[in-house]
Amino acid sequence: MMPKELLYRAEGLPVFQNRIFHSGEEARSCATGDVELIQEPETGLIFNRAFRPELMKYDADYHNEQGLSTAFQSHLRNVSDTVRRHFHKSTLIEVGCGKGHFLESLQALGFEITGLDPAYEGTNPSIVKQYFSAEAGLTGDGIILRHVLEHVQDPIAFLSKIRDANGGQGKIYIEVPCLDWICDRRVWFDIFYEHVNYFRLADFHRIFGTVFEAGHTFSGQYLYAVADIASLRVPTREGAKPFEFPEYFLDGVNRYAARLRARKGAPVAIWGAASKGVIFSLFMERAGAGVDMVVDINPAKQGMFLPVTGLRVQTPETAMRTLPPGAEIFVMNGNYLEEVKALTHNRFNCIAVDHEHI
Repeated sequence: MMPKELLYRAEGLPVFQNRIFHSGEEARSCATGDVELIQEPETGLIFNRAFRPELMKYDADYHNEQGLSTAFQSHLRNVSDTVRRHFHKSTLIEVGCGKGHFLESLQALGFEITGLDPAYEGTNPSIVKQYFSAEAGLTGDGIILRHVLEHVQDPIAFLSKIRDANGGQGKIYIEVPCLDWICDRRVWFDIFYEHVNYFRLADFHRIFGTVFEAGHTFSGQYLYAVADIASLRVPTREGAKPFEFPEYFLDGVNRYAARLRARKGAPVAIWGAASKGVIFSLFMERAGAGVDMVVDINPAKQGMFLPVTGLRVQTPETAMRTLPPGAEIFVMNGNYLEEVKALTHNRFNCIAVDHEHI
């Protein structure tokens, strides 16, 4: 039984679930850490108290680019529309721009934008391969912060540094995963070591005094907020609802493990070699029900190996050749379900794992 203050525990998760490995041995021996989620008593924010920031060193082997998917491209167009509404004729800084896909889409729309990310591999002169800091000497009318804030140990201190480095002013667009969506769908494979913070929509109204727009996006999986960074404040527990994970949150682990064990030799694949697929396959392996194949459309991941399990990532073409008609494919993100069905010509039984608790 967990201590009263402990909301959720998971042990031995990969430190980087989106880092690719060049051999199964290297993948299986990767660094791991524990997750112990609590609600911080002073701020009411939810975070992993077992997080060790010294383990987090992002480099070129880190791949979290989803822009190859047409479904995700549609999401990015929606984000671009929000940016255009709030940052018209603004100079922008994208902190943690990854491989630069979204930054370059904003450049194509005419934005003057500079990006920072140590994991960047390309040649765009507008992207600096380093972490954001005051020493970088960069300022803009607006800041873009997509899927970064969940990765930093002290999000308020991090936002304060961005505010101060930007002269204490400017609008900021923030996008993060939605904890309420994770709980409503019982998506246990969406809890990662790499994500030290887990946000609810109300958190951003407590973090900022002025929020111009906020809501859900990407079919509810993500939260976003556009705020005045000058109105940043340390949230207090007052107004923060006490949080608990739903009863039976982890029931899906045993249910899917039983389903895999009952397959009677029929192969089972998962589609998605990113965060969700990494955790799903790891929990299945620990329950004695390993998957047979991991498929991903990202060429950078194909032929590489998933952390901890050492599963090798296959191409969609390999899946089409190898899997028998009617084989089960667990699609890790339901937003991609129709896309996967189309890519595989409806030959397989594709199951959106995160839709089964609706």
